[in-house]
Amino acid sequence: MPRSQLYDSDFYAWTNEQAALLRAGKLSAVDIENIAEEIESMGRTEKRELVSRLRTLLLHIY
Repeated sequence: MPRSQLYDSDFYAWTNEQAALLRAGKLSAVDIENIAEEIESMGRTEKRELVSRLRTLLLHIY
């Protein structure tokens, strides 16, 4: 199954495959576009979570 199809149909399997490829040093085989997209998405999610928790903390303080 091509990487883009695996990414769309079984995200968990795709992540395991990409991790194995990275650990094996097979950089030419990794799904660079989708990995970059996922890293950016994780960063946005973490930032939103931090802002939300800070907002909650500030509301409890004041």
